[in-house]
Parts: sequence; structure tokens; C-alpha cells
Amino acid sequence: MRRLFVGLVCVLCGVGVQMVHSASLTSMPSQAETVFLSKHLTWLLLAACCGLTASRITPALLQQLARPALIGLVLLLALVLVPGIGTRVNGAQRWLRCGDLSLQPSELGRLILPIVAVTILTDLRRTGFRVRSVLCTILPLVLVLPLVAREPDLGATVFLGVGYVIALFIGGWPLKYFMVSFAVLVPAAASLFILKPYQIHRITGFIAAWKDLSQAPWQVRQSLLSMGAGGLHGTGVGGGWQKLSYLPEANTDFVFAVIGEELGLAGTLTLTIVWIGVLLTGQAALRHLRKDSFAWILGSTLVIQLVLQALANVAVVTAMVPPKGVPHPFISYGGTNLLVNLVAVGIVVAMARASEDAVDSQGPLPATDLPDTVPSRD
Repeated sequence: MRRLFVGLVCVLCGVGVQMVHSASLTSMPSQAETVFLSKHLTWLLLAACCGLTASRITPALLQQLARPALIGLVLLLALVLVPGIGTRVNGAQRWLRCGDLSLQPSELGRLILPIVAVTILTDLRRTGFRVRSVLCTILPLVLVLPLVAREPDLGATVFLGVGYVIALFIGGWPLKYFMVSFAVLVPAAASLFILKPYQIHRITGFIAAWKDLSQAPWQVRQSLLSMGAGGLHGTGVGGGWQKLSYLPEANTDFVFAVIGEELGLAGTLTLTIVWIGVLLTGQAALRHLRKDSFAWILGSTLVIQLVLQALANVAVVTAMVPPKGVPHPFISYGGTNLLVNLVAVGIVVAMARASEDAVDSQGPLPATDLPDTVPSRD
């Protein structure tokens, strides 16, 4: 299953290469299309190397790196907000740039925060869950989320928080501590999530889209037109028209709309099936792990995160949720996102390999040591 999991990810990466090139075409052909493709291939090669390296890492090493990585993430997020160092694009200051290369530190949080959460859970399982440990458990969120919200990036703030909560939930953190944390964090979070005028406009436009398409935001309208224009079989790869200066962010956030136009309903459904396969094979590759182990909790969290990001992107493109910049994993153009996603795949493979190595070298664990469900939340 591990090989099938990686194979399906490779299929998505192959689709990504083709669609980045196709979605980058313009009504006036130039060298820009080649530039987008060459940059994407460069990032893909770098990400593949990093993912291969991550596939060799051990759970013990990840636990050792958790806290230093969290400190590094906080420093990078703070550095982004420093005038003259962070790069501001369209009113958002989210990137660190060096020449032609750019890094979005908030993307790194999708790897680091789950590792930190599972490390904390593993430590607490040895000492026992206590109320006084709640503050220590939610401290990473208190440090990271306000910095991401300050960029501003509301979508990334929510997604990072959700990923952290998923790790705690499937790791068996007691439900009563979720309630305590909710009571503590809600007052502080309220100030972070006060909607700005452009965010309110997105929400009202999203609601209007279901009543009158002509009142919908431009990107939503063009996205739905792209999806509808594809019909059952699509116009063929490279044959879409909406991307020619009509559909915004065609090679990044709205690449799924280009797939819908050029590959049709058949293409989007096939892509959906591939993602279901990623979820099932990713979970199956981890089936030998103990359900309370660091490797199983982390591997499961990363697989769920990948699928949730794809689901969120499809939901935005099809106007199921208000428009927000969410790239499609492995398919959208974007270096940091591609790097983080392939490293996540490498870590999942490493966690699965660690379990198999343990079973091969030590033999099956006693039945009493292999719980079928997560630990009790009482």
C-alpha cells in the first residue's frame, strides 16, 4: 500500500505539471509559459529530493526536532512581518524572498504544528493528562496563529488550527480539555477574526452567487463558467478559453476550474477518485502501527491534512464556500506548497516504514498492545 500511495501522489504531480503549463497559457503566447513550467519543474525536483530525504527520517528524530522547529517557525513568521524583509503582495505580507526564490513560512506550519502536537501528546501520555498541561498543549497555537493572522492570512490561520486540533483529536486528547481550551482561546481569537471589508464582501458575494450569478465575485463567476464550459469530456488539454485573461489565478488557486474546462466532468471525477485512493492507501500504509503511537497519529494527521486541503480547494472553485486562496496539493503552481506537501508524503512513508521495520525485526506485538481504537478520552 505504501508504494500505491506514493504512486497516486506521482499521478497527481504529473497532472500538476501538465495543468500548470496549460493554465499558464495566455492569449498572447510568450516565454512566460515556459518560465512558469521551468520554475514548477525546478521546485518539483527540489521537493522530490526533500520528500525522499524525509522518507528516511525516524519518529524519534522528529520528536527531537519538534521544539527547535517550532522556534524556527515563530522566528520566520515574525521576520515576515518586519518592514523591508517580508514581501507584500496584494496587501498581504506573507513571503520571504531571495532573488527569484520565495518562501511562505506559514506553509511550513502545516508540517511543524502536527509534529509538535503529537510530540506533546506522546510526552503527556507518559506523565498522564492533567488540567495544568492544557496551557502547554495549546501554547504553540498561541505563538503561531496570531502571527499568521497578522499577515493577514485568515485561511491559513484556520487551516493551521484545524490541523493541530486533528492531531490532538485522533491522538486521544481528552474531550474535556478541548472544552477548556475552547473557553480560553475564544476570547483571544475573537480579535483575530474580526472581518475586514474585503472579507465581508467575499462572504456577501458568495451568498449572492446562489441567488444571482451575475452578482457573484468575479473569480467565482469565472470559475463556475469554466467548470460548466467543459461539459462531460472537456475541450481538451490546452483548449480552454477561460484561462485566457478571464479566470484569475488560473495556474494556482483555480487550477481545478481549468481541469474542469479542459478535461470535463470525467477529468474532475477521476481526480476525485485519485484523492480518495490517496486517503485510503495512506491510511492502509499505516495499518501496522499502534493506534496510540507517535508514527500512526502523525502519519494519519498528515494524510487527512492533504485530503482536506484538496477538498477545500474544490469547495472554493465550485462556490461551496466563500472564495479564499487555497492551492490544490501537487497540482497548483507554487513552490513552498509543493515542497511542504511532498515532504508530508515522505514523512507518511517514513512512519509506515518505521512500523514495518519494527514488525519485521521484533515480530508481532501482543494483542493487548494493539488497541483497535484511539485511547479513552475519559
